[in-house]
Amino acid sequence: MGSRMVHRLLAAGHRVTGYNRTKAKAQGLLKAGMMWGDTPRAVAEAAEITFSMVTNTEALRAVTSGTDGILAGLRAGKIYIDMSTVSPAACRAVAAQAAGKGAQMLDAPVSGSVITLEEGKLSIMVGGERQAFEKALPILQAIGPKVTHVGGNGLAVSMKIATNLSLAVQMLAFSEGVLLAEKSGIARETAVEVLLNSVIASPMVKYRGPFVLQMPEEAWFDVNMMQKDLLLALEMGRQLDVPLPTTAITNEMLTAARGMGLAKKDFAILCEALGRMAGVK
Repeated sequence: MGSRMVHRLLAAGHRVTGYNRTKAKAQGLLKAGMMWGDTPRAVAEAAEITFSMVTNTEALRAVTSGTDGILAGLRAGKIYIDMSTVSPAACRAVAAQAAGKGAQMLDAPVSGSVITLEEGKLSIMVGGERQAFEKALPILQAIGPKVTHVGGNGLAVSMKIATNLSLAVQMLAFSEGVLLAEKSGIARETAVEVLLNSVIASPMVKYRGPFVLQMPEEAWFDVNMMQKDLLLALEMGRQLDVPLPTTAITNEMLTAARGMGLAKKDFAILCEALGRMAGVK
């Protein structure tokens, strides 16, 4: 998703300097006009606004800290925007470190898929100072048209976690319906067609539901990544005294999928994991 964001920024006429741990994966972007920074620090030094999108909280700490990290390249007036789904507390800690450099940080996770990004329909939620948000808004709108300021640092990440838990919960419920129909004698293709044209067909179900018929060769969002988000949600639930029963059950199903060797598959593989339990081949 990060590479596709770079393409959109370049198409909008912005000058982009980028970094990735594996430079070979950035060759297409370099050919498209992106410049290369040898370290995250070099990128932050070259840019007025620096973006990062990494796997988890540990990766955020790794890319921001140390002599070659993003924080080392920030100075007064610069803005750092992290688009990862990480611990809200870790996000606020990095924001405080950025403020110590005279810079400002925004957390700006996205809602949508690779498809919605390519179609220009991605939505972005943003946490941080209003002044920094207003300054970064035109750049964010080049990535996705719907950009919403939700409050202070860490609150956009909280909103993203609250959003993402529903993705897996909906996928599990959809899979239950598919398998119940299938074992009753209805062809899976027919069941999927009916469900995708029924009242339960949310945008997520519409674009990921067909995966129960044919999984993508490359996961859009794999089991491990989705479980990371559910664990963040469950942690927030404990801290805030909000019971999350369907999230907890879905998390256990993701663990089952991992136990079946399906960790690298798109989380829509929940249907296969549940199907194996139901005796459906």
